[in-house]
Amino acid sequence: MRILSEAHFPELPNYYRGKVRENYDLPDGRRIIISTDRLSAFDRILTCIPYKGQVLTQTARYWFDATKDICPNHVLEYPDPNVVVGKRLDILPVEIVVRGYLAGTTGTSILTLYKKGAREMYGTHLPEGMRDNEILPQPIITPTSKAFDGGHDEPLTPKEIVKTGLLTQAQWDMLSRYALALFARGQELARERGLILVDTKYEFGTDAEGNIILADEIHTPDSSRYWLADSYEKSFEKGERPASFDKDFVRAWVAERCDPYKDEIPEIPVDLIEETSKVYIRAFEAITAMPFVPDDTGATAVERVRANLAAFFPKT
Repeated sequence: MRILSEAHFPELPNYYRGKVRENYDLPDGRRIIISTDRLSAFDRILTCIPYKGQVLTQTARYWFDATKDICPNHVLEYPDPNVVVGKRLDILPVEIVVRGYLAGTTGTSILTLYKKGAREMYGTHLPEGMRDNEILPQPIITPTSKAFDGGHDEPLTPKEIVKTGLLTQAQWDMLSRYALALFARGQELARERGLILVDTKYEFGTDAEGNIILADEIHTPDSSRYWLADSYEKSFEKGERPASFDKDFVRAWVAERCDPYKDEIPEIPVDLIEETSKVYIRAFEAITAMPFVPDDTGATAVERVRANLAAFFPKT
């Protein structure tokens, strides 16, 4: 299987390795971000999924292009299908999730909190009597503190964000306007593709002039929840979760066989990895309405990326 498991190039400066991305900060204020095919879960790398990095980079590219009239983004160029070169930003310390439905499974999701009896959350009031996966009266923002140190995100309200100095009132007002407008555009285009954009995560930063800029990725299968629209009504009436791009085969397979936080990860079957790759590709094609064209040029994926980044190497 053709995979990009790593992309460490000593020729490039200021290397930082994330769980799934390799980053380089150039002296002129640009950042090279390479999406590898690594699959992260349970705070560790489980395996690599062929073409995952290309799918995520190209899905984000589609959405950055489709929303650039709403909000400025960090993108400068795409020298390779797995690579974006963007402005280096100071990431804001608040993570923004916009939700259109009463859904989710994490401890900070509104469905989890609602089932525990909460009706006031994230500075928003939800009515009584709502059911799992029901559409909200209007999309809401559910901000959390961004845990840069690997700790847990904590729910916040807009008042807390401003009062504690995480953001100024002006920053919050602009950021929330951007987030809701981006989500509305995402839901609109997803609807045209027979999809429902249920919720999504956004990351924003500021540039050297203090402008708020959209960073990271946007509306990808990893940062967003999508449902298949034609499955929604029937599933909702039955109290079931609507059909989605279920790409968590590997995570579930590992969790069934060991304690993934403590034990050695068993060897993951090739057919499971291949099926997960197909799901990512199907998601790209459904979301963008474009065929996925894998880039298999070069002797290996890493050699292709190296060749495409050669222009950024220091001149000797």
